[in-house]
Amino acid sequence: MRRPKTREPSAQSRQVEAGASDDEGGGDTEMAQQDTAPGLALSKKSKPPKECFLIQPKETNEDAAKTRKRKKKKITDILAKSEPKPGTPEDLQQLMKDYYSTSRSVIELEELTLPVCPKWVKLRKNHNEKKSVLMLIICGSAVRALELIRSMTAFKGDSKVMKLFAKHIKVQEQVKLLEKRVVHLGVGTPGRIKELIKQGGLHLNPLKFLIFDWNWRDQKLRRMMDIPEIRKEVFELLEMGILSLCKTESLKLGLF
Repeated sequence: MRRPKTREPSAQSRQVEAGASDDEGGGDTEMAQQDTAPGLALSKKSKPPKECFLIQPKETNEDAAKTRKRKKKKITDILAKSEPKPGTPEDLQQLMKDYYSTSRSVIELEELTLPVCPKWVKLRKNHNEKKSVLMLIICGSAVRALELIRSMTAFKGDSKVMKLFAKHIKVQEQVKLLEKRVVHLGVGTPGRIKELIKQGGLHLNPLKFLIFDWNWRDQKLRRMMDIPEIRKEVFELLEMGILSLCKTESLKLGLF
């Protein structure tokens, strides 16, 4: 018996089948894309924004010790630990030797020994010279001079006291006041006293006592001679005839 021959598909039928399979595959891919697209969008929206934080290293005890060591000591820290001591003639003598050590010879330094009077003595009698004072008190500031003037009410008695500093007072006004009346006590700053001597408003020959406000300290715990500017003015004042008066023992120095 003869078997029936199977017919091979023609070329046209093959193309139709291929087109149908392509359409099915394309639809599947499109559906897959449609299914995956919303998922990607949701995943992008659901991711929260990331924040970055810089963590600083903790300071150890060694680092803290290093920073403490780097801090320089201030003059106020040193003076706060030092106990206030009353001034002595040796203190002034040593300061003068240190100041003049580079500009004077050994013999001249030995001649700088000055008589120092630690107490106030009544010398108000027989003083009738104008443009002069019997006692001159040198302070570091005008505010301190006013404090001293207020505190010496009982001490001065009937003596005439004059302010010799630059705050709110002109030099010409002070010169006129010294020319008009007799003054026994003068309290002021070294800078203004120097200017009065230069202009001839204050004579030093009748001066018997020169007192330094030695032990008082300001808000920064500095004494008058601890401030370089005032220390320089004090020594310049001493060179304006005070040292020569001390050598003749007509003038005595005191530390208050």
